[in-house]
Amino acid sequence: MTETQFTPDAAGAIPGPAWLVQRRIAAAEQVAAASMPSVEEEVWRYTPIGQLDLSRYQLAVDPGERSSAEVPDHCAIADTSNGRLCSVELAPELADLGVEIRPLGDGDGDADLAATVDVDLFALMNAAFAAEPVLVRVPPGKTVPEPIVVRHWLDVDGAAVFPRLIVDAGADSSVEVLELYGSADVAAFVSPVIEIRAAAAARVGYLAVQDLGPKVWHIGSQVSHIGSQAHMRASTAALGGEYARMRLDTHLSGRGATGDLISLYFGDGEQTLDFRTFQDHAAPDTTSSLLFKGAVDDGSRSVYTGLIRVRPDARGTNAYQTNRNIKLSEDAWAESVPNLEIENNEVHCNHASAVGPIDSEQLFYLESRGVPTETAERLIVAGFFDEVLDRFPVSGAVPAVRERLQSKIAGLSHHHAGNGGGP
Repeated sequence: MTETQFTPDAAGAIPGPAWLVQRRIAAAEQVAAASMPSVEEEVWRYTPIGQLDLSRYQLAVDPGERSSAEVPDHCAIADTSNGRLCSVELAPELADLGVEIRPLGDGDGDADLAATVDVDLFALMNAAFAAEPVLVRVPPGKTVPEPIVVRHWLDVDGAAVFPRLIVDAGADSSVEVLELYGSADVAAFVSPVIEIRAAAAARVGYLAVQDLGPKVWHIGSQVSHIGSQAHMRASTAALGGEYARMRLDTHLSGRGATGDLISLYFGDGEQTLDFRTFQDHAAPDTTSSLLFKGAVDDGSRSVYTGLIRVRPDARGTNAYQTNRNIKLSEDAWAESVPNLEIENNEVHCNHASAVGPIDSEQLFYLESRGVPTETAERLIVAGFFDEVLDRFPVSGAVPAVRERLQSKIAGLSHHHAGNGGGP
């Protein structure tokens, strides 16, 4: 990699227990030996990755201010600012259940939870430079009655931050986690990693709302491991950032595991919103479903590429993948590339994708009943996202996401491309 301050020495200077410091240094050595990704690699096609200059950013050291984002009813909240954990509030009844929300490294056995995620260079950078990873642990058999909220705030110009969240749900437990990303109007780099571990028969709901400023680069990874008879529903609302990318690796490793992936995204201005998904079925009788819906306006772009992989021992797999996009202006652009890789014959798998303008028949129907064109367009776009919002696991966060969407919809460019039917 080109010379930056992201060095093994910098990783070793971050405080923490000896085992964590050594793990950071090892990851930083891999970072130093690696090359920057290129659009010639399939997983980076269609991206502006060549424009990323990491030498513009420095590791943030000032915790700064906390987020002021409103949150729905919750039973615990953790606040981070510029990559540093500021505070944790945990309801007494949750503590009585044995639920933990704390920095990784403060407890026995944490070394077993800190596996290095190495799906790409930026996940390795997170392993090397995450200052204070946050652990959410729910003991076996326990149910958390309200969402756990983790808020991230960034307000330092030129900062590089590496948030890390580990959700460890014990066997037959139940929990919902809401993660919020926000920033001031700063130029910065954010590279989060989220690890979700759902043990046998656990039930995990996860929602990330990414509403970063227009000069922030966001490149993140979410890696999930779903055990036997466990059910995970992971969702994302991607609304901010200059370039915002999430890679989602979902491993269905136990018999009867279920994983649902649900996301919405809305790009305007010159944004690029990018999703890469991998539904990996390694055990029999597993089920995954994916529904991603997006809209692009002005000169913005979206990219979706997904892979359903069914391994030889994963008979009885049911896997579905749907990506639909509305193109709201002539200069907007959306790419949708679903894929299947199947190594067992006893499966049910399908995928679907669509990119198109607002549906002309829907528009005509509303106009013919006296609805002004601009109002009709906004109603259609809002309705397009309702299916996704209805499936979000943290229902209390939906009103805030809907309000943010409506503000984007209110600014539609009205230079629509074509009159053919849309998705």
